[in-house]
Amino acid sequence: MIRYFRKSSWLLGLVMVGSLQAQDPIFSQYYATPLQINPAFAGSAFAPRFGIGYRHQWQGFDRAYTTYAGFYEQSLDHLNSGIGFHLEGDDAGNGILKTTRVSGHYAYRLMINKTTGIKIGVEAGAYQSRLDWDKLIFPDQIDPVNGVGNLTAEQRPDRLTRTRLDLSSGLLLFSERLWLGVALKHLNTPSETFLLVNDNLARGLPIRYTLHGGIDIMLQPDNKKESAAFLSPNFLFVSQGPYQQLNIGSYAGLGSFFAGAWWRHTVDQNADAAIFLVGFRQGIYKIGLTYDATTSRLSGVSGGTYEMTMSFFLDKDENLKKKKKRKENAECPQFFR
Repeated sequence: MIRYFRKSSWLLGLVMVGSLQAQDPIFSQYYATPLQINPAFAGSAFAPRFGIGYRHQWQGFDRAYTTYAGFYEQSLDHLNSGIGFHLEGDDAGNGILKTTRVSGHYAYRLMINKTTGIKIGVEAGAYQSRLDWDKLIFPDQIDPVNGVGNLTAEQRPDRLTRTRLDLSSGLLLFSERLWLGVALKHLNTPSETFLLVNDNLARGLPIRYTLHGGIDIMLQPDNKKESAAFLSPNFLFVSQGPYQQLNIGSYAGLGSFFAGAWWRHTVDQNADAAIFLVGFRQGIYKIGLTYDATTSRLSGVSGGTYEMTMSFFLDKDENLKKKKKRKENAECPQFFR
């Protein structure tokens, strides 16, 4: 993800200015954790479902960044609505800085015709960051002969845990095979400050602007659903503060198996990673595994990034076909089925 700088300089800058200027973690399988991207996705699957995700970035470093997430979502058809809940945790620097986000989502569906509609989503939750000050090492603690051992003159924050309100919104336009969405994360720019002094009080988490979309291309007639083959080209563009990233690629599926490949490009570093996905879906569950092959200047030392996601539909197998048929021409793209 574009927010990942060198650990030492990033953490030093964090405590010296008293505020966190990091960017949100984004899963490479961004449609496997859809509520992380856009609250308007709440209730978009054909049945209630929950899912989990785990990401270990840059294996070549000692637990440089690990991210986990869990979510639940379901449609409320009689209210033209969907609801969801999302939990996300992020660990930077092997426990030096931890962030936790818990949020609830609501989306309202307005159909333009039988196959085209708009969903408007909102999200409200809590954003908490925790700093383990005792794990930090500052330049004035380092002795050229004896190594680390001196006391630091840096100011220790009065509070090492901060909890703030976090608000977001999103819009999703969908048709039988196309979808296009936009989302605004951290609308209230919650403060990330640990040192409550001077201009630090005005610092906040930058708004994250997200634009995403895609298309389903069926490669077999609709009467062969059980062995249906499809392509699903899609993209994700994220801008937060001075950082931007673009993911572009495609899912491909045949029967129970699916795969995918994407290219991630960042404005500040140019080419960032090539992403490869393999997965399996059967009945009520689906699992996906990705590997990000780093293509930036860190390619020789990062060790790449591994990610795993799993999702489960809370319904019996015999009812899935009925629900798929009811929603497959609405807002349920192939990667949600």
